[in-house]
Amino acid sequence: MALAGCALPHTLFSWGPSGPAGRPRARLLPPSAAFHAGRFPGCLLGRSALHPSICPLWPLACAAACAWRPRPRSSWQPCLVAPLTQERNALLSHPASPSPAQSVAASGGSAINRPVFYTASAIIVSIIAFATIAPQAADQAFKAVQAAIVANGSWYYVLTVAIILLAVIYLGASRYGSIRLGPDHAKPDYSNASWFAMLFSAGMGIGLMFFGVAEPVMHFLAPPLGEGGTVQAAREAMRLTFFHWGVHAWAIYAIVALILAFFSYRHNLPLTLRSALYPLIGDKINGPIGHAVDVFAVVGTLFGVATSLGYGVLQVNAGLNHVFPSIPVSVTTQIVLIVAITALATVSVATGLDRGVKLLSELNLGLAALLLLFVLLAGSTVLLLQSLVQNVGYYASNIVNMTFNLFAYQKTDWIGGWTILYWGWWLSWAPFVGLFIARVSRGRTIREFVIGVLLAPTGFTFMWMSFFGNSAIDMILNQGMAELGQIVSQDVSLALFSFLERLPFSSLFIYLALFMVVVFFVTSADSGALVMDMLCAHGKTSARLGYRLYWAIGSGVVAIVLLLAGGLGALQTMAIASALPFVTVLMVAMYGLFKALRVDMQKQLVQQLAAPTAAPMMRARGAWRERLHVIMDFPDQKAVHRFVDGTVAQACREVAEELGALGVQAQLSQPAPGQVALTTNHGSEIDFTYRVVATAHAQPAFVQGDASPAAADAPQYYRAEVHLAQGGQDYDIMGWSKDGVINDIIDQYHKHMHLLHSLR
Repeated sequence: MALAGCALPHTLFSWGPSGPAGRPRARLLPPSAAFHAGRFPGCLLGRSALHPSICPLWPLACAAACAWRPRPRSSWQPCLVAPLTQERNALLSHPASPSPAQSVAASGGSAINRPVFYTASAIIVSIIAFATIAPQAADQAFKAVQAAIVANGSWYYVLTVAIILLAVIYLGASRYGSIRLGPDHAKPDYSNASWFAMLFSAGMGIGLMFFGVAEPVMHFLAPPLGEGGTVQAAREAMRLTFFHWGVHAWAIYAIVALILAFFSYRHNLPLTLRSALYPLIGDKINGPIGHAVDVFAVVGTLFGVATSLGYGVLQVNAGLNHVFPSIPVSVTTQIVLIVAITALATVSVATGLDRGVKLLSELNLGLAALLLLFVLLAGSTVLLLQSLVQNVGYYASNIVNMTFNLFAYQKTDWIGGWTILYWGWWLSWAPFVGLFIARVSRGRTIREFVIGVLLAPTGFTFMWMSFFGNSAIDMILNQGMAELGQIVSQDVSLALFSFLERLPFSSLFIYLALFMVVVFFVTSADSGALVMDMLCAHGKTSARLGYRLYWAIGSGVVAIVLLLAGGLGALQTMAIASALPFVTVLMVAMYGLFKALRVDMQKQLVQQLAAPTAAPMMRARGAWRERLHVIMDFPDQKAVHRFVDGTVAQACREVAEELGALGVQAQLSQPAPGQVALTTNHGSEIDFTYRVVATAHAQPAFVQGDASPAAADAPQYYRAEVHLAQGGQDYDIMGWSKDGVINDIIDQYHKHMHLLHSLR
């Protein structure tokens, strides 16, 4: 029997020995064994539920045996689609989630998911070894791979990103938008202001520093079609820049974050991408297919981070040379910089994010806003504001054409070096950024989520690109600074510093920009290491320090080797190539998300439409005065615990016994004082859960009198609140008679049976 665990944050269920007819029987784990929310600033992840993961074969190859722990053949036979009723049951009767200790024991005493860790490491090491042993051959191979993908697979990237954008917009605008990323009673963990600030922070990085000036100028000087250096080229340059950095990029991040948050926070699955396949393959996500999904995510994340580190080190090297001409621009200098900054990231991983990196990230956010404001005020302020508004309008009016444009009728190499590179880069970064966004978005509705994730960071990015890009283009086009365009054409890593040099107080802001790039470099490597560690550790954050250091150092090593093997081109190729398998996984995961959302929505509709068969009774006598006294009573914890553990437990027990007499397996559990749960086993269909939880609330102000304290210090009272499988229902049954509680259970069970009928 699968029992829902999401409504009780300190309670966990796991599979026990088989019951009658070979069915697994659920057992209750003590609160001390339950998962907990972990936090680290700047990134990422809190809540996780762990599953044992032992598998014998590489998931997709299916022909080559590995050194993974063996299992009986019957346990790993291929299965891509579970029976429909079983899929629906999986969605609303949440899967069992063993404690961390049990997962560690199941994986051979290690907190690491060995198949994922060793397979991902083997793939990465193989590529790096090839690039190290035969750099020239590797360079040629990288170029051939990129050319093949652009020539034969660019349509797939473009179509996939278009589907993702349409799916995200549909989810936000449709009826699914009302579904919450968490139980129905969940509230957002962060205020709107804090949440927007964190999304804003997620949108900032080395990329904006590197391309804020460079990309608009490069499109202005060399557009894909037409003549460069003209007013029309300037307009097209900003349109293309907005296209690459706009809602398409954030839709990719949003869909991954939605998948992770929905299945983790609403259905109590691990905070890893494999969870999205649960509606399709059930518990087999803990086997080879699930491992393959996480392997693709790890490999894509590492090469995505390495690409950003490569861009970052080129810009740091160029900036240092600009400020200190004695420091040469060379591969040797870049390697030294990667080693030094990776060492800083490694120290940060070892000491934790609560200290230095959190402060640095917050400082960098403030500095970015300061730099943006400076560029606005130091340049042609009115022109920049006008350009921003016009750029947004031009982008919006052309978004459909740009989304599907592959230059099929006007052949050009431009798309491979720009659009396909960006889509591959965003896709390879999606597990990384998606995990961060999922972590900070618990408790929000899908509609809130889509509006916030698509609009808040995109809006800041548009301001950044308009103020920096239009200022640089105006200098070249109208202010006689053609040399800025020449510098950008020769070395894009100098674009930002050469641009700032032409503004007042240039020295101060060049130092500021250089510092920001270094900090972005450190935080990217640090956060990327922690994300990859989580993906290799069942979606949790408590793996041993050595593994986190492994990924921090590995990111730097990969960046160095790829720079030596083929420079920026090699980094770009690996970003595009590593995203290719992940794209396919993401499409399947989206399908799983929509299947799960359909069942959740059906559940909500049934709750709204199925009328109860009997009105709840408050007391045996049912006098209206007694009812009014119950309504105006604000009981303490002891009274509510006594009611739940007595009256409610007895009501649930009698219903369970009657269901058993009718041939339905039912079970009563009391995981903690003031908590009672009745669950049924409907076999391959969705199980029923009725849970009552004693919940604390602040007393209303009118009860406290004139000198009412602040909300945080207000006296508390308790309610006996009803929770179903999808979360709290926000009504109180405190003071009801036993028969009244029984009738409420039967009302909810009647609605549940109506749900099963509607899904058959």
